[in-house]
Amino acid sequence: MKNLLNFIKPGVLSGDKLKKIFYLIKKYNICLIAINCVDTNTINSILESARIYKTIIIIQFSYSGSCFFIKSNFNKFSMLKSSILGSISAAKYIHEASLFYKVPVILHTDHCTKDNLKWIDGLLEYNRDYYNSYGKNLFTSHMIDLSNCSLKENLEISCYYLNKFSKFNITLEIELGCTGGEEDGIDNSKISTNRLYTNPKDILYTYNKLIKINSNFLIAASFGNTHGVYRPGNVILYPKILYNAQKLIKKYNNFINEKNPLSFVFHGGSGTDFKIIKESINYGVVKINLDTDIQWNYWLGILNYYKNNRYYLQSQLGNPKGNYSPNKKFYDSRIWVNKGQINVIKYISNILDILKCKNLLN
Repeated sequence: MKNLLNFIKPGVLSGDKLKKIFYLIKKYNICLIAINCVDTNTINSILESARIYKTIIIIQFSYSGSCFFIKSNFNKFSMLKSSILGSISAAKYIHEASLFYKVPVILHTDHCTKDNLKWIDGLLEYNRDYYNSYGKNLFTSHMIDLSNCSLKENLEISCYYLNKFSKFNITLEIELGCTGGEEDGIDNSKISTNRLYTNPKDILYTYNKLIKINSNFLIAASFGNTHGVYRPGNVILYPKILYNAQKLIKKYNNFINEKNPLSFVFHGGSGTDFKIIKESINYGVVKINLDTDIQWNYWLGILNYYKNNRYYLQSQLGNPKGNYSPNKKFYDSRIWVNKGQINVIKYISNILDILKCKNLLN
């Protein structure tokens, strides 16, 4: 949909722009991709993709991914402190880099569990001073994953944070039901299958609770979603759950002209049949997480480089050109990291074609 979002400027976006973006992409059955990052190498490949294909991409950080950004494998700081500092450092980098690449970015934190809420508290505390200094938020949105809590507790905590977010126009994403599999230390690989499918009535109930505060929220409702990639037939997705929820919301909230009043998130999108993805977009999915496929394509670019140059990557000296011929230009990390980045950009191009979200910007 050419130039659909031309009103969006480069840089990290704020909540007031987000609602308009989601309204428009729902109207035209478009979906934005969300990618978890752990370092500047993955960030740069995503920003470059957004620049080349004139689109908006969601960059997000998990609790452990934020920790890795600043800490790697060192144990000098606690994980909480590292995750807060890692998130802040990554966000500041993206604020500057997105202006350099001249692309708009939705910046998001992913899957904050009840045990890690101090992570979000720390970011909000920092954001208060950041907002007062720069007139903008550090992050566009935050996800709180209370899927292992009761619905009552999930909503009590979610409403508490949505109220806190409203002071800064930050968007909240919550999870209803559970995403299967394992991702960043959250292991739902052994949960009951029933918990992978959210009751549409629970979605209606949640919507009615949150909308009383404001409309700055997304819901990741489960319809069989699973993190990771699995053999075909092993995961059964039922996106009609989203359709049924939208029908209930429209019925009880007097929506007449809006097809999908609620914005949904598709977790565990990697490896999913594209027909299912397109169907879910038709029911109001505005954001799809593709972390596993991005990880694989990043590694695949490096792996293929190794296979093509393996005789130059066994030692510092010695290759088919001679026993003392140097190999520095082959093992220089700038070379092989770039191969991973290039492959990620190629994969993102293919996904954007399928989702029809290239050239959304001028």
